[in-house]
Amino acid sequence: MFADRSAAGEQLADRLDALDITADLVVAIPRGGLPVARPIADRLSLPLDVVVARKIGAPGNPELAIGAVTSDGTVWLHESIIDGSSIDKAYIDEGIETEGAAASRKLERYRGSREPPTVKDRHVIIVDDGVATGATMFACVEELHQQGASRITVAVPVGSPTTIDRLRSVVDEIVCLEQPRHFGSVGRFYQSFSQVSDEEAVRYLEQDQSYR
Repeated sequence: MFADRSAAGEQLADRLDALDITADLVVAIPRGGLPVARPIADRLSLPLDVVVARKIGAPGNPELAIGAVTSDGTVWLHESIIDGSSIDKAYIDEGIETEGAAASRKLERYRGSREPPTVKDRHVIIVDDGVATGATMFACVEELHQQGASRITVAVPVGSPTTIDRLRSVVDEIVCLEQPRHFGSVGRFYQSFSQVSDEEAVRYLEQDQSYR
């Protein structure tokens, strides 16, 4: 188990440093990804930014992600779940509109009027506190691809082995410290997994010169 997100970030930073991974930018999936990403950005002397996505929950079961949408409207859908559940297009379209708007508002809270960093032709490390179904991670990775990232590395402390295997087909490299056979949920693998507030999330970003 990891003591907390920051401790997990330190361990990930150790692994990335040992692998001699050189990148241009670290982006975190807020809010939980920011405490993990901050030690990585500091260790690798890289700027830190965010990429925001919101899950689209299944009808009657909002915890089951059938997809996700990012702040710029990039959509990732879990086609096998959608096909198996006969979810109609109108429901999906409404979810995309609602959650996309929420993701856009969330990004505005964090970034404000600051200019986003350049992603095109850059190696980006994308960080979260863990991946379960991976819906938000897949959507965020797709956004980075569409923005022209030359290389994408996913860095997470813990992940579902099945999801990690699926992610390998859409990114260049994955650094995942633990892939427990019996996964359950991300929070199971942290001694402290308290919610990260918006105010705390912004403080992690403000440690970057570009956010001052």
